[in-house]
Amino acid sequence: MDEGPAVAKTAGFFFGGLLASAALPARFQLRDTRPMQLPTYDDVTAAAARLEGHAHRTPVLRSSTADARWGAQFFFKCENFQRMGAFKFRGAFNALSKFDAEQRKGGVIAFSSGNHAQAIALAARLLSMPAVIVMPKDAPAAKLAATRGYGAEVVQYDRFTEDREALTRRLATERGMTLIPPYDHPDVLSGQGTAVKELIEETGPLDHLFVCLGGGGLLSGSALSARALAPGCKVYGVEPEAGNDGQQSFRAGRIVHIDTPKTIADGAQTQHLGEYTFGIIRRDVDDIFPVSDAQLVEAMRFFAERMKMVVEPTGCLAFAAACAAGPLIAGQRVGVLISGGNVDLGRYAALLGGTA
Repeated sequence: MDEGPAVAKTAGFFFGGLLASAALPARFQLRDTRPMQLPTYDDVTAAAARLEGHAHRTPVLRSSTADARWGAQFFFKCENFQRMGAFKFRGAFNALSKFDAEQRKGGVIAFSSGNHAQAIALAARLLSMPAVIVMPKDAPAAKLAATRGYGAEVVQYDRFTEDREALTRRLATERGMTLIPPYDHPDVLSGQGTAVKELIEETGPLDHLFVCLGGGGLLSGSALSARALAPGCKVYGVEPEAGNDGQQSFRAGRIVHIDTPKTIADGAQTQHLGEYTFGIIRRDVDDIFPVSDAQLVEAMRFFAERMKMVVEPTGCLAFAAACAAGPLIAGQRVGVLISGGNVDLGRYAALLGGTA
């Protein structure tokens, strides 16, 4: 069955279907010593079935200009055309669709800089459950407005001085809501993996796959699909150079925590990877590359000028790295995951016009 375990909410709050005992005194908390069970490609295929008829099967676009300029065959999976404008809808709807009756009644709470917020808000509305979203005060106005527009209650915080996870856990405990984190959750990352599943089903095997990286939900889910459908494909994560915690973690073999990075890629301003996401990334990903904000702006400009589409800075991470790959991808079939297109138009114009 799809439903998560029916667990009483008297001792703490739900964390995506698992009971968290944070509200209990330490001496009463149970320590789970079982090894973490990572999701598999079977979980991705199950997520695809749940998403059927709810998520868009987004287009895979080509660009003869990109092929000629960088000497490769590019296949762009355009999640900027997904519902609410980003891939995040896949993981959010997959996770919420597994709620049992008690969880649906209590509702969902999440923390996000924008796209996960909108995704949870929309999925909750479609599934007729209340939603509370904890968002930073400096989140793009368009993302704040859209989240409220989908019917969610928004609670704001200062991302540079407040701990969003602690705040969200406290609110979840007080209100008896189920917390769905933006990336470190089996159902979330399995849902995200359906984008690359669709990509490879349409294109056939790829030689290289570049995927945006923040907390690792999209990259880990994408890696599950790539390893199952195109075992020879090289999988790369791409993050802003100001916040290369993923690259540091990959090199060190452990999760590295950093301060909140200052970058135009607001969707990748994470401080660390997740336990689930890192477990898959360290096993199934070939490398992680950083790119500069200037490279992101150039990728944004290419998408606007040559492919006539709006892509947010975070959504440009994968293509920016592919453009810089040079001989690595020469003559190869290259998949590029465009993660989203939610950006304030004033900010977008300023970035492209060089006045930001």
